[in-house]
Amino acid sequence: MQRRALGATGIDVPAVGMGTWRTFDVRGAAAEAECRRVLDAAFETGATLFDTSPMYGAAEGVLARTLGDRRDRALVADKVWTADDGEADEQIVRALALYGGCVDIYQVHNLVAADRRLRTLGRLRTEGAVRVVGATHYRHAEFPALVTLMKSRAVEMVQIPLNAADRVAEREVLPVAAEMGIGVLVMRPLGEGALARRAVSEAELAPLRPYGVTTWAQALLKWILSDPRVSCVIPATSKPARMAENAAAGEPPWLDEEMRRYVERLVG
Repeated sequence: MQRRALGATGIDVPAVGMGTWRTFDVRGAAAEAECRRVLDAAFETGATLFDTSPMYGAAEGVLARTLGDRRDRALVADKVWTADDGEADEQIVRALALYGGCVDIYQVHNLVAADRRLRTLGRLRTEGAVRVVGATHYRHAEFPALVTLMKSRAVEMVQIPLNAADRVAEREVLPVAAEMGIGVLVMRPLGEGALARRAVSEAELAPLRPYGVTTWAQALLKWILSDPRVSCVIPATSKPARMAENAAAGEPPWLDEEMRRYVERLVG
């Protein structure tokens, strides 16, 4: 698994990590055991960046418990998500307790109360409880606000949606990230699963095989990772085999421009 710089933070991240939205919002020993098997596959492949949030239900706690004594081998990307200052403090205290007193990448989720939350996270970074401060948003209409934070150097990384069918961030966010030395995590790389479900034939995949692509999902992930401005993609999965498949997309060779355009045509 290739590792990449998270902008100018000095931290290297795997090209492929894992999201926990929906997939780790589970309850019960059997369900948590399955999540642990997904993490086992992630560690075996080097896909050891895990993104979570208090808005993901039980996911924060499930991730912490299934990491267990592997916490120091992982990069945890968590979020604070509330307009209420007291509740925000509670979310942060809880997350720090779950993850051994330090969150590697702490993000203001969807820019909620961004100025106040960034001040808190900046203080925690100074104290050593946070390593990287960032912000996220999933809506294109909020990209200008995100870019404003980037240009003011208020954040060191951003998390945005990007895939071969949704390229707004490619135009509006990635150029600023490259200019300012800001890391980029990519959410929704498979279009919340919709793109991966498209029927693509073996014959259509054949031109991509010299690039290490054996499945359509890998083609979609490699399309994103072939842009060097992207630090890491974080597809979510509940299946160990799919985790290993996703991770394989984090290995070069990367798609050249001709092959990226080819993937875009397959997306339609």
